Amino acid sequence: MPPFNLKETDKLLTTTRAVRRRLDFKKPVPREVILECLDISQQAPTGSNRQGWRWIIVTSSEKREALADIYRRSAGEYLVKSQDEAAANGDNQTERVYSSAQYLAENLEKVPVHVIPLIKVDHMAKNPPVTAWAGLMGSIMPAVWSFQLALRARGLGSTLTTLHLHNANEAQDLLCIPSEFMQVGLLPVAYTIGKDFKPAKRPPIQNIVSWDQWQD
Repeated sequence: MPPFNLKETDKLLTTTRAVRRRLDFKKPVPREVILECLDISQQAPTGSNRQGWRWIIVTSSEKREALADIYRRSAGEYLVKSQDEAAANGDNQTERVYSSAQYLAENLEKVPVHVIPLIKVDHMAKNPPVTAWAGLMGSIMPAVWSFQLALRARGLGSTLTTLHLHNANEAQDLLCIPSEFMQVGLLPVAYTIGKDFKPAKRPPIQNIVSWDQWQD
């Protein structure tokens, strides 16, 4: 017998979506729920077992408004142009993604909780090789995903956004982030409007998997 209920586990893994339009702006998110999900995320693997992560939870309305302003200025016309390009190409799924991303940008300050994942970088050499960057991201992104899965299991939604990083220095000043830590994104977190999320349309697995060597 498998050690877990595979049906429920697979459902969690395949329906944890990037939630934007269906974030509930009005329902409060208890602090203990965020802490519980972050506590679970700390079991994620990290390179060299450094565990150099930190998390900033932003609930202040003033700071959420400031982060939303940074986010919108960082995005510029990118989201609108990307949506128009997808529409022109007849890519309906991508068009919907950019439309929901634009909606989030316009309403980001209304999301009750903003989570900023951080990773310590003071051990990184100047102009590090790609292997160092891969190891660095591999030391924080598993924890971010574990956090998102834990949220989903409790009826909350999130999405990993990175647009504000174009002006990361402004967020750094706003949140008093030490220079030895790097922001890797911003996750708006809220309870979801409804729970009926479904798997997304993806390419057939045989189109993206090769055995033993690259195959087209």
